Amino acid sequence: MAFDIPKHLCIRSSALYQPKVSCMSGHLRMRVFAASSIAEDEPVYIPAAPILLPKGPWQQISGGVTAAKGFKAAGTYGGLRAVGEKPDLALITCDTDAISAGTFTTIKVAAAPIMYCKKVLDDSLTARAVLINAGQANAFTGDAGYEDVLDCSHAVAELLHLNPYQVLIESTGVIGQRIKKEALLKALPNLVDRLSSSVQGADSAAVAITTTDLVSKSVAIESEIGGSCVKVGGMAKGSGMIHPNMATMLGVITTDALVTSDVWREMVLVAVKRSFNRVTVDGETSTNDCVIALASGLSGGNKISSLQSPEAHILQDCLHAVMQGLAKSIAWDGEGATCLIEVKVNGANSEAEADMVAIYGRDPNWGRIACAVSHAGVPFDQNKLQISLGNIMLMNDGQPLQFDRAAASNYLRAMGEIHGTVVIQISIGDGAGSGLAWGCDLSYDYVKINAEYTTAAASNYLRAMGEIHGTVVIQISIGDGAGSGLAWGCDLSYDYVKINAEYTT
Repeated sequence: MAFDIPKHLCIRSSALYQPKVSCMSGHLRMRVFAASSIAEDEPVYIPAAPILLPKGPWQQISGGVTAAKGFKAAGTYGGLRAVGEKPDLALITCDTDAISAGTFTTIKVAAAPIMYCKKVLDDSLTARAVLINAGQANAFTGDAGYEDVLDCSHAVAELLHLNPYQVLIESTGVIGQRIKKEALLKALPNLVDRLSSSVQGADSAAVAITTTDLVSKSVAIESEIGGSCVKVGGMAKGSGMIHPNMATMLGVITTDALVTSDVWREMVLVAVKRSFNRVTVDGETSTNDCVIALASGLSGGNKISSLQSPEAHILQDCLHAVMQGLAKSIAWDGEGATCLIEVKVNGANSEAEADMVAIYGRDPNWGRIACAVSHAGVPFDQNKLQISLGNIMLMNDGQPLQFDRAAASNYLRAMGEIHGTVVIQISIGDGAGSGLAWGCDLSYDYVKINAEYTTAAASNYLRAMGEIHGTVVIQISIGDGAGSGLAWGCDLSYDYVKINAEYTT
């Protein structure tokens, strides 16, 4: 057993972020905000995130998960959050049986809603609704937690006149806590009454699924596919415990494309691999990570039944665009982050190898980048390693270069001040493989947010040990075997951020 303590770029922000539009020449092809048209009588709990879409044969439109034909959404406050009255229940519905797909956390201790959704998707090719709660993760809650999921799906199905197994469930919040079921069930009639195909419905749902997020994440695009206008929309939440192979994030993707189940499910797997599985904030994943994707088939186009067809290629690219836009917004909104980090890798033997290097190379201390690249498990000739920060070359042919340190520091500082994007470019050889990954810096606010996330009784114990620089003991048992082991780590404090921010000039 060992602790993997990720290292991060540390930039201290002097002021709370104020949303603004910005663009880096020669980097992102397009940077726009998620469209938002909240009604005047609707309180704005958090702003919308910037959505960083790649360039392609599509255009951004308003609507999020309700942009595609056949979908409605709503968000409302149901009393599930421990503090405040920000909406904490979201519902997305489809007017017809939607072709369904899902990807889930890869860790073994999946939460009750994950186990439920996996079973539903194994047993059925379609779904009609997705219910999402914030406040309680309903993970490590045993049989009672699973029964809560069943009760919630049955209650939604009754109100919508559906089969209970046409309702999927996602949960986010504090691990170890069951859903506040009575409050949730009481709020469902109002939630169903608020269902709407409007932008407001999509926006309220996107806000309702957030936890420590400082911004909501919602986007939609449209493109011509096979002579028909096809729309793809989505929403996501995520800010901390973010790492490849899913993370502490939830997502719902909708489209009105007409597509077969096998093609749709493969497309979703590929798109998740190239988006949500290429983002990291703090090197942690969770029990509830889930992306559900629904296709209503109401665009009026011909059915896409082959992954090799031109129509399938366009739809796949649209999925990539939406999911990558949401994934980058998650990294941009990393707990306490002041900038987004984009790692570009080329020269690898394959895309898969490039992805591994990109994910491991997210640390902008160039010496640590070089070390991190070697951790990726991809063989390469170190004499061909190149590393650049923005347009500043730091290493070439495996050798460190003299560079303008003031210019490099100013670049990092400038991106932190505008919550911009720090670009790290890595080349490991002469191969054709390339890849991208996204992360963020680690600031004082990351420590603060995580220190205040729960108010459990154990806090007094942790606080007491911290005051005397004592030892916090965590005991874990995983079975009846005779094997045992020890490992040691430490807490992450403000000083960790300060020390690393000042480590180089």
